[in-house]
Amino acid sequence: MANPVPQEELPILEAVVNIRNRLTALKKDRGEYIKPSDVNALYQQIVKQVTKLNDVRDDNSNSNRLDTLLADVFNLLSLFYLTIGKTKECPATYSQIASMRQILDHMNESAVYNESDLKPFHRRLGELRQIVQNDAQSGKHPEAMIKLLERQLNECESVLRNLQESLAELSPELLPIHAKLVDIRRKLVALAAKESFSKADLKPLQEELRKIDSLSSFPFFTYKRVDGKFLGPGGIVPASQAICSSLLEECFDIVQEIRAQEESKNVASSLRPIHDRLTQIRAELESLVLTHRWSLRETDLWNYSLSLQEIDKMRVDGKFVDSEGNRPEGQYVLLYLLRRCYGLIYRLLSSSEPVSEELMPIANKLSTVKKCLNEVLKYGGPFSPYDLYPYQLALHQIDSMRKDGKFVGADGSIPEGQGIVMAHLNECHELLEMLKEAMEEGEDEDFDEDPGDIEDDETEE
Repeated sequence: MANPVPQEELPILEAVVNIRNRLTALKKDRGEYIKPSDVNALYQQIVKQVTKLNDVRDDNSNSNRLDTLLADVFNLLSLFYLTIGKTKECPATYSQIASMRQILDHMNESAVYNESDLKPFHRRLGELRQIVQNDAQSGKHPEAMIKLLERQLNECESVLRNLQESLAELSPELLPIHAKLVDIRRKLVALAAKESFSKADLKPLQEELRKIDSLSSFPFFTYKRVDGKFLGPGGIVPASQAICSSLLEECFDIVQEIRAQEESKNVASSLRPIHDRLTQIRAELESLVLTHRWSLRETDLWNYSLSLQEIDKMRVDGKFVDSEGNRPEGQYVLLYLLRRCYGLIYRLLSSSEPVSEELMPIANKLSTVKKCLNEVLKYGGPFSPYDLYPYQLALHQIDSMRKDGKFVGADGSIPEGQGIVMAHLNECHELLEMLKEAMEEGEDEDFDEDPGDIEDDETEE
Protein backbone atom coordinates (compact mmCIF):
# COMPACT_ATOMS: atom_id res chain seq x y z
CA MET A 1 0.00 0.00 0.00
CA ALA A 2 1.10 3.59 -0.71
CA ASN A 3 2.49 5.63 2.14
CA PRO A 4 -0.04 8.07 3.66
CA VAL A 5 0.24 11.76 2.85
CA PRO A 6 1.50 13.72 5.91
CA GLN A 7 -0.78 16.39 7.35
CA GLU A 8 1.51 19.25 6.29
CA GLU A 9 1.43 18.03 2.65
CA LEU A 10 -2.37 17.79 2.37
CA PRO A 11 -2.90 21.45 1.26
CA ILE A 12 -0.24 20.90 -1.43
CA LEU A 13 -1.97 17.68 -2.54
CA GLU A 14 -5.30 19.52 -2.83
CA ALA A 15 -3.70 22.29 -4.93
CA VAL A 16 -1.95 19.76 -7.20
CA VAL A 17 -5.23 17.85 -7.76
CA ASN A 18 -6.85 21.13 -8.79
CA ILE A 19 -4.03 21.91 -11.23
CA ARG A 20 -4.23 18.42 -12.71
CA ASN A 21 -7.97 18.78 -13.27
CA ARG A 22 -7.47 22.11 -15.03
CA LEU A 23 -4.75 20.64 -17.23
CA THR A 24 -6.99 17.71 -18.12
CA ALA A 25 -9.86 20.04 -19.01
CA LEU A 26 -7.51 22.15 -21.15
CA LYS A 27 -6.29 19.02 -22.93
CA LYS A 28 -9.83 17.94 -23.79
CA ASP A 29 -10.82 21.33 -25.20
CA ARG A 30 -10.42 20.97 -28.99
CA GLY A 31 -12.50 24.05 -29.76
CA GLU A 32 -9.50 26.37 -29.91
CA TYR A 33 -5.72 26.30 -29.90
CA ILE A 34 -3.90 25.99 -26.60
CA LYS A 35 -2.76 29.42 -25.39
CA PRO A 36 0.83 29.69 -24.11
CA SER A 37 -0.41 32.09 -21.41
CA ASP A 38 -2.72 29.37 -19.98
CA VAL A 39 0.07 26.80 -19.95
CA ASN A 40 2.53 29.21 -18.34
CA ALA A 41 0.05 30.17 -15.61
CA LEU A 42 -0.48 26.52 -14.63
CA TYR A 43 3.25 25.87 -14.82
CA GLN A 44 3.97 28.71 -12.40
CA GLN A 45 1.34 27.35 -10.02
CA ILE A 46 2.79 23.83 -9.96
CA VAL A 47 6.33 25.16 -9.45
CA LYS A 48 5.03 27.13 -6.48
CA GLN A 49 3.59 23.93 -4.97
CA VAL A 50 6.87 22.05 -5.53
CA THR A 51 8.74 24.83 -3.76
CA LYS A 52 6.36 24.53 -0.81
CA LEU A 53 6.85 20.76 -0.79
CA ASN A 54 10.63 21.14 -0.70
CA ASP A 55 10.26 23.43 2.32
CA VAL A 56 8.18 20.96 4.38
CA ARG A 57 9.85 17.69 3.31
CA ASP A 58 13.31 16.38 4.15
CA ASP A 59 15.50 14.01 2.11
CA ASN A 60 14.44 10.95 4.14
CA SER A 61 10.72 11.32 3.46
CA ASN A 62 8.93 8.44 1.77
CA SER A 63 7.16 8.97 -1.53
CA ASN A 64 3.36 8.95 -1.46
CA ARG A 65 0.34 9.74 -3.61
CA LEU A 66 1.48 13.35 -3.96
CA ASP A 67 4.67 12.27 -5.75
CA THR A 68 2.69 10.14 -8.20
CA LEU A 69 0.33 13.01 -8.85
CA LEU A 70 3.20 15.46 -9.37
CA ALA A 71 4.76 13.09 -11.90
CA ASP A 72 1.46 13.02 -13.80
CA VAL A 73 1.19 16.80 -13.77
CA PHE A 74 4.76 17.38 -14.96
CA ASN A 75 4.33 14.77 -17.69
CA LEU A 76 1.18 16.45 -18.93
CA LEU A 77 2.70 19.94 -18.65
CA SER A 78 5.66 18.71 -20.65
CA LEU A 79 3.31 17.60 -23.44
CA PHE A 80 1.68 21.03 -23.38
CA TYR A 81 5.09 22.66 -23.84
CA LEU A 82 5.69 20.47 -26.88
CA THR A 83 2.24 21.36 -28.22
CA ILE A 84 2.89 25.10 -28.06
CA GLY A 85 6.30 24.64 -29.70
CA LYS A 86 8.54 25.34 -26.70
CA THR A 87 10.62 22.22 -27.35
CA LYS A 88 13.89 23.86 -26.33
CA GLU A 89 12.77 24.76 -22.81
CA CYS A 90 13.43 22.42 -19.90
CA PRO A 91 9.76 21.61 -18.98
CA ALA A 92 9.39 20.04 -22.45
CA THR A 93 12.12 17.50 -21.64
CA TYR A 94 10.25 15.84 -18.76
CA SER A 95 8.00 13.58 -20.85
CA GLN A 96 10.90 12.62 -23.12
CA ILE A 97 13.09 11.63 -20.17
CA ALA A 98 10.23 9.64 -18.60
CA SER A 99 9.53 7.85 -21.90
CA MET A 100 13.22 7.05 -22.36
CA ARG A 101 13.41 5.69 -18.82
CA GLN A 102 10.52 3.28 -19.53
CA ILE A 103 12.25 1.94 -22.64
CA LEU A 104 15.63 1.56 -20.90
CA ASP A 105 14.02 -0.25 -17.95
CA HIS A 106 12.41 -2.72 -20.35
CA MET A 107 15.70 -3.20 -22.19
CA ASN A 108 17.38 -3.91 -18.88
CA GLU A 109 14.66 -6.39 -17.98
CA SER A 110 14.82 -8.26 -21.29
CA ALA A 111 18.64 -8.05 -21.64
CA VAL A 112 18.10 -7.86 -25.40
CA TYR A 113 20.10 -4.96 -26.78
CA ASN A 114 23.49 -4.14 -28.24
CA GLU A 115 25.78 -1.12 -28.41
CA SER A 116 24.05 0.35 -31.46
CA ASP A 117 20.73 0.33 -29.56
CA LEU A 118 22.20 2.41 -26.72
CA LYS A 119 23.97 5.08 -28.79
CA PRO A 120 20.81 7.05 -29.76
CA PHE A 121 19.72 7.21 -26.11
CA HIS A 122 23.16 8.39 -25.01
CA ARG A 123 23.10 11.12 -27.67
CA ARG A 124 19.54 12.24 -26.87
CA LEU A 125 20.24 12.38 -23.12
CA GLY A 126 23.17 14.70 -23.87
CA GLU A 127 20.88 16.98 -25.91
CA LEU A 128 18.22 17.08 -23.18
CA ARG A 129 20.83 17.79 -20.49
CA GLN A 130 22.13 20.69 -22.58
CA ILE A 131 18.62 22.18 -22.72
CA VAL A 132 18.31 21.93 -18.92
CA GLN A 133 21.77 23.42 -18.36
CA ASN A 134 21.05 26.34 -20.70
CA ASP A 135 17.88 27.18 -18.77
CA ALA A 136 19.75 26.81 -15.49
CA GLN A 137 22.39 29.32 -16.62
CA SER A 138 19.84 31.79 -17.99
CA GLY A 139 17.66 31.62 -14.87
CA LYS A 140 14.61 31.27 -17.12
CA HIS A 141 13.11 28.54 -14.95
CA PRO A 142 13.10 28.16 -11.15
CA GLU A 143 15.72 26.12 -9.34
CA ALA A 144 13.12 23.58 -8.17
CA MET A 145 12.36 22.66 -11.79
CA ILE A 146 16.04 22.41 -12.73
CA LYS A 147 16.77 20.11 -9.76
CA LEU A 148 13.83 17.87 -10.60
CA LEU A 149 14.97 17.41 -14.21
CA GLU A 150 18.60 16.92 -13.27
CA ARG A 151 17.56 14.14 -10.88
CA GLN A 152 15.49 12.53 -13.65
CA LEU A 153 18.42 12.79 -16.07
CA ASN A 154 20.85 11.31 -13.56
CA GLU A 155 18.58 8.33 -12.91
CA CYS A 156 18.15 7.74 -16.64
CA GLU A 157 21.90 7.95 -17.23
CA SER A 158 22.48 5.52 -14.37
CA VAL A 159 20.27 2.90 -16.06
CA LEU A 160 22.02 3.53 -19.38
CA ARG A 161 25.41 3.18 -17.72
CA ASN A 162 24.38 -0.17 -16.20
CA LEU A 163 23.30 -1.38 -19.62
CA GLN A 164 26.63 -0.36 -21.12
CA GLU A 165 28.55 -2.03 -18.30
CA SER A 166 26.61 -5.26 -18.88
CA LEU A 167 27.67 -5.21 -22.52
CA ALA A 168 31.27 -4.55 -21.46
CA GLU A 169 31.22 -7.90 -19.65
CA LEU A 170 30.79 -9.68 -22.98
CA SER A 171 34.01 -11.15 -24.32
CA PRO A 172 35.06 -9.68 -27.68
CA GLU A 173 34.93 -13.21 -29.08
CA LEU A 174 31.23 -13.48 -28.26
CA LEU A 175 30.12 -10.07 -29.53
CA PRO A 176 29.22 -11.33 -33.04
CA ILE A 177 27.14 -14.19 -31.61
CA HIS A 178 25.39 -11.88 -29.15
CA ALA A 179 24.56 -9.34 -31.88
CA LYS A 180 23.18 -12.09 -34.11
CA LEU A 181 21.04 -13.54 -31.31
CA VAL A 182 19.63 -10.11 -30.47
CA ASP A 183 18.65 -9.66 -34.11
CA ILE A 184 17.06 -13.13 -34.33
CA ARG A 185 15.10 -12.60 -31.11
CA ARG A 186 13.64 -9.33 -32.39
CA LYS A 187 12.54 -10.97 -35.62
CA LEU A 188 10.98 -13.83 -33.68
CA VAL A 189 8.90 -11.65 -31.34
CA ALA A 190 7.80 -9.49 -34.29
CA LEU A 191 6.71 -12.69 -36.02
CA ALA A 192 4.91 -13.89 -32.89
CA ALA A 193 2.91 -10.64 -32.73
CA LYS A 194 1.44 -11.15 -36.20
CA GLU A 195 -2.09 -12.49 -36.45
CA SER A 196 -0.95 -14.92 -39.12
CA PHE A 197 2.29 -15.75 -40.89
CA SER A 198 3.81 -18.29 -43.22
CA LYS A 199 5.92 -21.13 -41.86
CA ALA A 200 8.45 -20.05 -44.47
CA ASP A 201 9.03 -16.91 -42.36
CA LEU A 202 9.94 -18.98 -39.30
CA LYS A 203 12.07 -21.65 -40.95
CA PRO A 204 15.19 -19.53 -41.78
CA LEU A 205 15.27 -18.17 -38.21
CA GLN A 206 15.12 -21.70 -36.81
CA GLU A 207 17.96 -22.72 -39.11
CA GLU A 208 20.12 -19.85 -37.90
CA LEU A 209 19.46 -20.81 -34.27
CA ARG A 210 20.43 -24.42 -34.93
CA LYS A 211 23.65 -23.31 -36.59
CA ILE A 212 24.54 -21.11 -33.63
CA ASP A 213 23.64 -23.92 -31.24
CA SER A 214 26.01 -26.32 -32.97
CA LEU A 215 28.36 -23.78 -34.59
CA SER A 216 29.25 -26.58 -36.98
CA SER A 217 28.48 -24.73 -40.20
CA PHE A 218 27.77 -21.14 -39.23
CA PRO A 219 29.75 -18.99 -41.70
CA PHE A 220 30.24 -15.94 -39.50
CA PHE A 221 32.11 -17.64 -36.65
CA THR A 222 35.37 -19.54 -36.48
CA TYR A 223 34.71 -21.31 -33.17
CA LYS A 224 32.38 -24.02 -31.96
CA ARG A 225 30.14 -24.98 -29.04
CA VAL A 226 30.99 -27.91 -26.80
CA ASP A 227 28.98 -29.08 -23.76
CA GLY A 228 26.83 -25.96 -23.96
CA LYS A 229 29.81 -23.57 -23.99
CA PHE A 230 31.08 -21.39 -26.82
CA LEU A 231 34.74 -22.06 -27.53
CA GLY A 232 36.86 -19.37 -29.12
CA PRO A 233 39.96 -19.77 -31.33
CA GLY A 234 42.44 -22.20 -29.79
CA GLY A 235 39.74 -23.85 -27.70
CA ILE A 236 39.57 -21.05 -25.08
CA VAL A 237 36.32 -20.54 -23.15
CA PRO A 238 35.40 -16.81 -23.29
CA ALA A 239 33.79 -15.17 -20.28
CA SER A 240 30.10 -14.15 -20.13
CA GLN A 241 28.88 -17.51 -21.46
CA ALA A 242 25.61 -17.17 -19.52
CA ILE A 243 24.48 -14.07 -21.43
CA CYS A 244 24.67 -15.72 -24.85
CA SER A 245 23.50 -19.12 -23.67
CA SER A 246 20.39 -17.74 -21.94
CA LEU A 247 19.61 -15.59 -24.98
CA LEU A 248 19.91 -18.64 -27.24
CA GLU A 249 17.61 -20.66 -24.98
CA GLU A 250 15.10 -17.83 -24.91
CA CYS A 251 15.06 -17.73 -28.72
CA PHE A 252 14.28 -21.44 -28.81
CA ASP A 253 11.49 -20.84 -26.24
CA ILE A 254 9.97 -18.17 -28.46
CA VAL A 255 10.09 -20.54 -31.42
CA GLN A 256 8.18 -23.13 -29.39
CA GLU A 257 5.62 -20.55 -28.33
CA ILE A 258 5.15 -19.40 -31.93
CA ARG A 259 4.55 -22.98 -33.06
CA ALA A 260 2.09 -23.60 -30.22
CA GLN A 261 0.42 -20.27 -30.98
CA GLU A 262 0.12 -21.23 -34.64
CA GLU A 263 -1.69 -24.39 -33.61
CA SER A 264 -4.10 -22.58 -31.31
CA LYS A 265 -4.17 -19.46 -33.53
CA ASN A 266 -4.39 -17.25 -30.45
CA VAL A 267 -2.78 -16.18 -27.22
CA ALA A 268 -4.45 -17.53 -24.10
CA SER A 269 -8.06 -16.37 -23.76
CA SER A 270 -7.32 -14.84 -20.36
CA LEU A 271 -4.73 -12.54 -21.99
CA ARG A 272 -6.83 -11.72 -25.07
CA PRO A 273 -8.27 -8.42 -23.69
CA ILE A 274 -4.75 -7.13 -22.99
CA HIS A 275 -3.56 -8.30 -26.41
CA ASP A 276 -6.47 -6.60 -28.19
CA ARG A 277 -5.96 -3.35 -26.29
CA LEU A 278 -2.21 -3.27 -27.01
CA THR A 279 -2.84 -4.10 -30.68
CA GLN A 280 -5.30 -1.20 -30.90
CA ILE A 281 -2.88 1.23 -29.22
CA ARG A 282 -0.05 0.14 -31.50
CA ALA A 283 -2.18 0.64 -34.63
CA GLU A 284 -3.23 4.13 -33.51
CA LEU A 285 0.33 5.15 -32.60
CA GLU A 286 1.71 3.82 -35.90
CA SER A 287 -0.93 5.88 -37.70
CA LEU A 288 0.15 8.97 -35.75
CA VAL A 289 3.79 8.35 -36.72
CA LEU A 290 2.73 8.62 -40.37
CA THR A 291 0.40 11.63 -39.97
CA HIS A 292 1.72 13.43 -36.87
CA ARG A 293 2.58 16.64 -38.74
CA TRP A 294 -1.08 17.11 -39.61
CA SER A 295 -3.03 15.38 -36.86
CA LEU A 296 -1.00 15.11 -33.66
CA ARG A 297 -1.50 17.29 -30.64
CA GLU A 298 1.23 16.10 -28.29
CA THR A 299 -1.15 16.13 -25.32
CA ASP A 300 -3.06 13.32 -27.10
CA LEU A 301 -0.17 11.02 -26.13
CA TRP A 302 -1.15 11.41 -22.47
CA ASN A 303 -4.03 8.90 -22.69
CA TYR A 304 -1.84 6.35 -24.50
CA SER A 305 0.87 6.73 -21.88
CA LEU A 306 -1.60 6.20 -19.02
CA SER A 307 -3.07 3.09 -20.69
CA LEU A 308 0.38 1.56 -21.18
CA GLN A 309 1.35 2.25 -17.57
CA GLU A 310 -1.84 0.57 -16.36
CA ILE A 311 -1.12 -2.49 -18.51
CA ASP A 312 2.53 -2.56 -17.40
CA LYS A 313 1.45 -2.57 -13.75
CA MET A 314 -0.59 -5.75 -14.34
CA ARG A 315 2.60 -7.79 -14.58
CA VAL A 316 3.78 -9.90 -11.66
CA ASP A 317 7.53 -10.53 -11.61
CA GLY A 318 7.65 -9.35 -15.21
CA LYS A 319 4.87 -11.70 -16.44
CA PHE A 320 1.15 -11.29 -17.12
CA VAL A 321 -0.96 -13.61 -14.94
CA ASP A 322 -4.56 -14.79 -15.05
CA SER A 323 -7.11 -14.70 -12.21
CA GLU A 324 -5.62 -17.85 -10.70
CA GLY A 325 -2.06 -16.53 -10.72
CA ASN A 326 -0.93 -18.70 -13.65
CA ARG A 327 1.25 -17.42 -16.49
CA PRO A 328 -0.61 -18.27 -19.71
CA GLU A 329 1.03 -18.57 -23.12
CA GLY A 330 1.50 -15.40 -25.13
CA GLN A 331 3.89 -13.56 -22.79
CA TYR A 332 6.42 -12.71 -25.51
CA VAL A 333 3.71 -11.33 -27.76
CA LEU A 334 2.31 -9.01 -25.08
CA LEU A 335 5.74 -7.78 -24.00
CA TYR A 336 6.68 -7.14 -27.64
CA LEU A 337 3.50 -5.09 -28.18
CA LEU A 338 4.00 -3.19 -24.92
CA ARG A 339 7.60 -2.28 -25.74
CA ARG A 340 6.68 -1.43 -29.31
CA CYS A 341 4.06 1.05 -28.03
CA TYR A 342 6.56 2.64 -25.62
CA GLY A 343 8.99 3.00 -28.52
CA LEU A 344 6.40 4.68 -30.74
CA ILE A 345 5.50 7.22 -28.04
CA TYR A 346 9.17 8.05 -27.54
CA ARG A 347 9.61 8.44 -31.30
CA LEU A 348 6.69 10.87 -31.50
CA LEU A 349 7.96 12.88 -28.53
CA SER A 350 11.53 13.15 -29.79
CA SER A 351 10.39 14.18 -33.30
CA SER A 352 8.20 17.04 -32.05
CA GLU A 353 9.03 20.24 -33.92
CA PRO A 354 9.58 23.65 -32.27
CA VAL A 355 6.43 25.04 -33.90
CA SER A 356 3.30 25.80 -31.91
CA GLU A 357 0.03 24.04 -32.61
CA GLU A 358 -1.40 27.33 -33.85
CA LEU A 359 1.30 27.75 -36.53
CA MET A 360 1.47 24.08 -37.53
CA PRO A 361 -1.29 24.34 -40.20
CA ILE A 362 0.62 27.21 -41.83
CA ALA A 363 3.91 25.32 -41.61
CA ASN A 364 2.31 22.22 -43.15
CA LYS A 365 0.74 24.24 -45.98
CA LEU A 366 4.06 25.91 -46.76
CA SER A 367 5.81 22.56 -46.68
CA THR A 368 3.33 21.22 -49.25
CA VAL A 369 3.66 24.30 -51.47
CA LYS A 370 7.45 24.02 -51.32
CA LYS A 371 7.36 20.35 -52.37
CA CYS A 372 5.06 21.19 -55.30
CA LEU A 373 7.25 24.10 -56.44
CA ASN A 374 10.35 21.92 -56.26
CA GLU A 375 8.63 19.29 -58.41
CA VAL A 376 7.59 21.92 -60.99
CA LEU A 377 11.13 23.31 -61.06
CA LYS A 378 12.59 19.80 -61.32
CA TYR A 379 10.53 18.76 -64.35
CA GLY A 380 10.56 22.18 -66.01
CA GLY A 381 8.15 23.80 -68.46
CA PRO A 382 6.65 24.83 -70.61
CA PHE A 383 4.20 26.49 -68.23
CA SER A 384 2.26 29.75 -68.17
CA PRO A 385 1.48 32.37 -65.51
CA TYR A 386 -1.82 30.54 -65.06
CA ASP A 387 0.09 27.44 -63.90
CA LEU A 388 1.84 29.43 -61.16
CA TYR A 389 -1.28 31.29 -60.02
CA PRO A 390 -2.41 28.74 -57.35
CA TYR A 391 1.02 28.92 -55.66
CA GLN A 392 1.06 32.73 -55.79
CA LEU A 393 -2.42 32.84 -54.28
CA ALA A 394 -1.48 30.43 -51.48
CA LEU A 395 1.63 32.46 -50.58
CA HIS A 396 -0.33 35.74 -50.76
CA GLN A 397 -2.93 34.36 -48.34
CA ILE A 398 -0.22 33.29 -45.90
CA ASP A 399 1.62 36.63 -46.25
CA SER A 400 -1.60 38.53 -45.49
CA MET A 401 -1.89 36.66 -42.16
CA ARG A 402 1.18 38.44 -40.78
CA LYS A 403 1.08 41.58 -38.67
CA ASP A 404 4.26 43.66 -38.57
CA GLY A 405 6.07 40.71 -40.08
CA LYS A 406 4.90 38.23 -37.43
CA PHE A 407 2.22 35.57 -37.26
CA VAL A 408 0.04 36.54 -34.30
CA GLY A 409 -2.06 34.13 -32.23
CA ALA A 410 -5.78 34.46 -31.50
CA ASP A 411 -4.98 35.96 -28.10
CA GLY A 412 -2.51 38.48 -29.54
CA SER A 413 0.59 36.51 -28.49
CA ILE A 414 3.46 35.55 -30.80
CA PRO A 415 3.38 31.72 -31.17
CA GLU A 416 6.58 29.68 -31.19
CA GLY A 417 8.08 28.70 -34.54
CA GLN A 418 8.20 32.09 -36.29
CA GLY A 419 11.70 31.45 -37.62
CA ILE A 420 10.87 28.03 -39.09
CA VAL A 421 7.66 29.24 -40.75
CA MET A 422 9.38 32.34 -42.18
CA ALA A 423 12.20 30.19 -43.54
CA HIS A 424 9.63 28.00 -45.36
CA LEU A 425 7.83 31.09 -46.64
CA ASN A 426 11.03 32.69 -47.97
CA GLU A 427 12.07 29.46 -49.68
CA CYS A 428 8.67 29.27 -51.40
CA HIS A 429 8.99 32.87 -52.65
CA GLU A 430 12.51 32.16 -53.95
CA LEU A 431 11.32 29.04 -55.79
CA LEU A 432 8.42 30.97 -57.27
CA GLU A 433 10.76 33.71 -58.53
CA MET A 434 13.04 31.08 -60.09
CA LEU A 435 10.05 29.63 -61.95
CA LYS A 436 8.98 33.08 -63.15
CA GLU A 437 12.47 33.77 -64.49
CA ALA A 438 12.54 30.38 -66.22
CA MET A 439 9.13 31.13 -67.75
CA GLU A 440 10.23 34.57 -69.00
CA GLU A 441 13.45 33.16 -70.45
CA GLY A 442 11.37 30.56 -72.28
CA GLU A 443 9.13 33.27 -73.75
CA ASP A 444 12.17 35.29 -74.90
CA GLU A 445 13.68 32.22 -76.57
CA ASP A 446 10.43 31.50 -78.40
CA PHE A 447 10.31 35.06 -79.66
CA ASP A 448 13.94 35.03 -80.82
CA GLU A 449 13.64 31.71 -82.62
CA ASP A 450 10.46 32.45 -84.60
CA PRO A 451 10.36 36.20 -85.39
CA GLY A 452 9.02 35.41 -88.88
CA ASP A 453 5.88 33.82 -87.57
CA ILE A 454 4.36 37.20 -86.74
CA GLU A 455 5.24 38.62 -90.19
CA ASP A 456 3.71 35.58 -91.89
CA ASP A 457 0.52 36.05 -89.93
CA GLU A 458 0.36 39.74 -90.88
CA THR A 459 0.97 38.95 -94.59
CA GLU A 460 -1.80 36.40 -94.60
CA GLU A 461 -4.18 38.93 -93.09
